[in-house]
Amino acid sequence: MNGLDLKRLEEAVKLLENPGWIAKITKMIGMPIDWAIKKLPKGASSMITKATEKAITKALVVAVSTMDRKYRGKPFKWSHRFAVVTSGGAGGFFGLPGLAIELPISTVIMLRSIADTARSEGENIGNIDAQLACVQVFALGGSKRIDDASETGYYAARIALTRTLTEAGEFIAEKGFVEEGAPVIVRLIARIASRFGVVISEKAAAEAVPIVGAAGGATINLLFINHFQSMARGHFIVRSLERHWGEEVVKKEYERIAKEK
Repeated sequence: MNGLDLKRLEEAVKLLENPGWIAKITKMIGMPIDWAIKKLPKGASSMITKATEKAITKALVVAVSTMDRKYRGKPFKWSHRFAVVTSGGAGGFFGLPGLAIELPISTVIMLRSIADTARSEGENIGNIDAQLACVQVFALGGSKRIDDASETGYYAARIALTRTLTEAGEFIAEKGFVEEGAPVIVRLIARIASRFGVVISEKAAAEAVPIVGAAGGATINLLFINHFQSMARGHFIVRSLERHWGEEVVKKEYERIAKEK
């Protein structure tokens, strides 16, 4: 791998293995996020799970049916950030109950941003594999303190989803997204939602802190989309390098860089 591509891979490792979401949220609310999560009201976990699954389902439908196939150059990060901040302000105003309405909207907006990043790294968004790779970003960058030890790290997260993504891709390519309740689709949504839900719990806990409110909800959503834009940037840099150098070569160099950091 040449020097320029190694630098790009180093950037990807930094983005994917050291997400700054937790540190920024903790600083904003002035207390550990673990503490805030424990203070969520009874029934919050069920509400968050349902909202997360609904958001991933909506994102998957959009990904495989309505995303613009045309390459548009550099991703329009700030337009997507503004939209997510606006929805976050509304969600923050209504507190935890507003999550069920706000989260699917924010998630689809973020998906559009992720797709822009994918296109900027040479992905063909008309391809099922690329569409599912966009949705896969929501399963990346979860808090390692909560993840199972066997599924930490970028490649481990990808490996954990490989079979489910492959099965879903084959199903959608053959039948289209016409059977939302099909077992293979349900499994995919559940696997991605289980990891995305970690970040959503952190987001909900931060927004539930009394000092946050609508303005804080907007700021938290800005951190939220920045987090997944960073995950998308790293993810699609890696996929771009894999197309050029091969998966094994890139994985080996990625792991070497990660160990040295």
